[in-house]
Amino acid sequence: MTSRHATGLLKRLRQQLSAGLVTGAADDDPSGIATYSQVGAQFGYATVWSLALALPLMVAIQGISAFIARVTGRGLGSVMREHYPHAIVLPLIGMVAIANIINLGADIAAMGDALRLVVGGPAPVYAALFGLGSLVLQMVVPFSRYAPFLKIMTLSLFAYVITVFVVQVPWLQVFRSVVLPAIHWNAAYTVAIVAILGTTISPYLFFWQAAQEVEEIRSIEARKALKRAPHQRTQAIERIGVDTTVGMIFSNIVAAFIIITTAAVLHAHGKTHIASSAQAAEALRPLAGPFAFALFAFGIIGTGLLALPVLAGSTAYAVCGALGKTYGLGHEPRYAKFFYGVLILATIAAVLINLLPVDPMKALFWSAVINGVIAAPVMAMIMLMGTNEHIMGPACMLGGWMKTFGWLATVVMAAAAVAMFVTWGH
Repeated sequence: MTSRHATGLLKRLRQQLSAGLVTGAADDDPSGIATYSQVGAQFGYATVWSLALALPLMVAIQGISAFIARVTGRGLGSVMREHYPHAIVLPLIGMVAIANIINLGADIAAMGDALRLVVGGPAPVYAALFGLGSLVLQMVVPFSRYAPFLKIMTLSLFAYVITVFVVQVPWLQVFRSVVLPAIHWNAAYTVAIVAILGTTISPYLFFWQAAQEVEEIRSIEARKALKRAPHQRTQAIERIGVDTTVGMIFSNIVAAFIIITTAAVLHAHGKTHIASSAQAAEALRPLAGPFAFALFAFGIIGTGLLALPVLAGSTAYAVCGALGKTYGLGHEPRYAKFFYGVLILATIAAVLINLLPVDPMKALFWSAVINGVIAAPVMAMIMLMGTNEHIMGPACMLGGWMKTFGWLATVVMAAAAVAMFVTWGH
């Protein structure tokens, strides 16, 4: 391949990467880092295989979410409101919002703790500044200028790519654990697998990727909703497919590297109990050295800066769509007061959670429980929308592998929720 062809290919790829890349990167938020660190420390390499299982399911359900938005020109909450009973939609969206706010609070706290580990000082103050700073950026910076910033922030995840090569990893053992996993038939291991699936396939990601598609339809003049411009269908499917696949592969590679790093350093040295992402970073310092510690800690801050607007934004998009209110970061605050009001309330509530005598890990646990309960019904609704001719039009209904894997992802998440409650009962 000539340098000109290579440059052209990279330019085309860069143009195609957008909502899917940002969503995939936001999946590895500080709370996700905590989950991956916990399972890596506790079970070593024995859970890495679950990320390979999750990957095609993630690609399918995220791609379907984006495609529904691309076809209709509206977010998931709006389409749900129009086509399903409010008695079903509103409680689901309410639970999504609650889980998002708890998750947002945990991410803010983790960022504050990470900065404290690096420079010292008061973690709660840092946490509040991170939360409020992210809110101001979302309100002041137009989406057309804010979206490229989100894409740049995905580079922070390379901290974990570098970290895994700083520590000594027995790669042959890792490979063997993926191909021939040593599955543990006990409650703790089941909870760990459910936690990984619940972290990688989470409702806030569905709403955000769909919302960013809608924002790009509004901000890119040539791009129209496919129901109005069916001739753009082939190009749209290709772009969404590439964007989502690259984003989810990136997300899962980073997640795998976090598990591998903590397994190689913490589990191998008998440190099997990690309560937070910041604690994982701190535990790495004496065992893997200051460079690995610094990379891990700065990675928490960098991924948090990406995840905060995604979590808060997806909450506002979901709530406003379900209530029929004007929504979108592309609108100035004065034209979408309710949307920005939800954004403000969600962020302030998340900041205040860290001032209450609440155990952040218990809060994160309840967030995971809520997400585990609502993921399957939300996904079922997404699949019903994607296969509804009235919603999608005859030319854009889901079919083929996306339909198969979308329903498979829904079944897997429903089974994970059942397994969680069965394990919980024991």
